[in-house]
Order: sequence, then structure tokens, then C-alpha cells
Amino acid sequence: MRIASLTVKNWMNFKELTDVPLHTRNYVIGANAVGKSNFLDVFRFLRDVASPAGAKPAAGGLQEAINRRDGIRKLRCLHGRKDSEVLIDVTITDSKDRWRYVLGFKGEGKANNRVLIRQEQVFKNGQPLSECQRPDKNDMQDHDRLTATYLENPNANKEFRGLAHYLSSITYLHLVPQLLKHADEIGGNRLNRDPFGQGFLQRVAETNGKTQGARLLRIQKALSRIVPEFRELSFEQDPTTGAPHLRVNFKHWREKGAWQREKQFSDGTLRLIGLLWSLMEGDSLLLLEEPELSLNEEIVRKLHKLIPHILKLGKYADRQVIVTTHSESLLSDLSIGAESVIRFVSTDDGTVLKPASDEEALMLKCGFSVGQTLLPAVKPDGAEQLVLDL
Repeated sequence: MRIASLTVKNWMNFKELTDVPLHTRNYVIGANAVGKSNFLDVFRFLRDVASPAGAKPAAGGLQEAINRRDGIRKLRCLHGRKDSEVLIDVTITDSKDRWRYVLGFKGEGKANNRVLIRQEQVFKNGQPLSECQRPDKNDMQDHDRLTATYLENPNANKEFRGLAHYLSSITYLHLVPQLLKHADEIGGNRLNRDPFGQGFLQRVAETNGKTQGARLLRIQKALSRIVPEFRELSFEQDPTTGAPHLRVNFKHWREKGAWQREKQFSDGTLRLIGLLWSLMEGDSLLLLEEPELSLNEEIVRKLHKLIPHILKLGKYADRQVIVTTHSESLLSDLSIGAESVIRFVSTDDGTVLKPASDEEALMLKCGFSVGQTLLPAVKPDGAEQLVLDL
């Protein structure tokens, strides 16, 4: 499956965002605080809703998804004064069918201000599924039913359960190396779905031996090209505590080299290992937050070609990936077209999508990269005065 387009209304920075086209590879650009992460969070929200309520370790459902975002007031766009309904409308395609899922909700407006579904609809190949056209007669007789979606309910989503499974499997990664390096001091507290990679080593440990070894070998080959003195990457579990660890062997004056655990790895090495592993981990939509962080610029320049190459090795060549970035180097590859770039700009009425202008389209046609052409338009206007004003 692949998400083909997205429409949202009253979602965080976005008062209205209509029919945003999505491709197999997508790059989201914009100034700080314009809403790039909030755009990715639409998909994370759908993932949380689609996960059955009470399921462990990732309890989901509509109410839990809203609570994780500190309630409807924090989630709803401040520009939507007249119409306070939050709406998500997503189109998803697979090899045979075209699905559309629509979810609208808002506060009930009473003392406890519960969040109630205003609309929930599922379409298959343009035709509405009669089993999911809400609110229905039963909803109107019992408003408590409107606190939960059919998407999250296995008893109600039989006709579109494949859609629910796809959305619930969406993966987000913004690996923070320090959470791995200092896991012992931090302890076992971990955010739902582990967005910052704190449980990354546990995921490696839970992968069956043959698959684990094949993935580590591919990562080893990649690291041997770019990490000085690198020799070998392996996985081990501490014989005393059972804690999982990655080990790297570096060339050394000793014949067998010197071994280091992840606590001694550079931030860039850990982030690259996490990125490569995640690309090989499944075929669901993958959301990557600024993968260029901590990486050498020449490596960043190769990421656009590295991503599909690793996906192909992992037999997930058609996996959809959405990347947020500030990096001109990441967008320097001339094979990246303007259609793959989602550019956001801030206005007095919320964040909007800004397609390539005629002038920018001409520059791209003349051989400029999207990094050179589209990225300059989202730089902060006052950056030049930043030092002078402080």
C-alpha cells in the first residue's frame, strides 16, 4: 500500500491543506516551526488511531491518540475560529484498489468536552462502504459510540481491516544517539512507539538470527566505506544483565583490533546504523525526521540514492518514505524532481503548500537541483540580522 494524497483541516499549523500529492519518495522542506514535523504527525496520528485501544505495548484508539497530543485544544489549528472540526482525508492505493479514509472530530462542547466523531467514512474504488458511513442511526441513539472510530475496532473494520493494519504499521524515526548511549542511566521509561530510538537495540535483539545477521552485514559493508579504521560490526547480549549491545571492531596495533560498544560510537555512526536498519525493517510507510543530522556532508549527498538501494536489498523497493530536511546537500541530486518536494511556507492564515513557480520550474529545467531552486525560498527573512540584533 501507499498513501497517494492527503487533505487536512484545522490540524496544528494547517488551517486547510488540500490534496497534497505523495509519491514513493517525498521531501518536506520549510522554515523552522512552519509545521514539517506536524505534517508527519498526521500519519503518526492515523497510526495511533488505527492501533486497537488497550493493545500493548502501543495502546491506541482515537481518544488515546488525542490525549498523547495534550488534547483537542493543542491539536486544533488556532486559525480555525469559525469551523473547529479537525478533518483528515487520506487516499491510499494498493496493487488492486484505491481506498479513501475520512475522519472528522471536534469537542462535544459540554462540561467534560469529550471529543466526538463528526464523520467517519471509508470508500473503496470511489464507492462508499455502507458498513462505515458515520454517524449512523446507532450513533445518533448512543453518542458514546462516537468516542471511538471503526478504524480502531476489529469488530467493525472487517471490510477494510487491511487498511487499518497498514496505517497501524507506519514507522517514525528520529533517532537520538544519547538515548542509546546512556540507556542505563535513563532507565526503562520510553515514549509510546519509541520515536527516538531508545528501544532500537531491543528491536535488533528481537529479530531472528538469520535476518539480524544479514542486516548487520549490509550495514557493516556500508560503514567500512565511510568510518575510518572500521573492521567489523556485531551484536551481543551482556552475559550478566542480558542487555543488548552493538559492537564495532576498529583496526588497532593489536592484531585482533579494538572493540567498542555503542556508548563509544560517534553520534553519526549510531544515526546511520539506525537509519539503515529501519530501511530494511519492513514495508510500511517510513517517516524520517532530518536524517542528515550528525552526518558528513558527502554522506548526506548520497542519501537520496542510498535509501532506494537499501530498500531494494531488503526486498522493499516500493516502500514509501517521507523525509523532512533543511539540507541543500540532501536535495542536490538532480534526479529529485519538484513533484517529490513538499514545500511549506507560513502565512497570516496558517501554513500553506507552495508549489514551484514558473521561474523555479525553468531553473530546474536548466539543470539546477531542487536544493538550489526550492530551498532558498523558505529561509528565514531575518537570518542576516540575527547576529546584529543580539
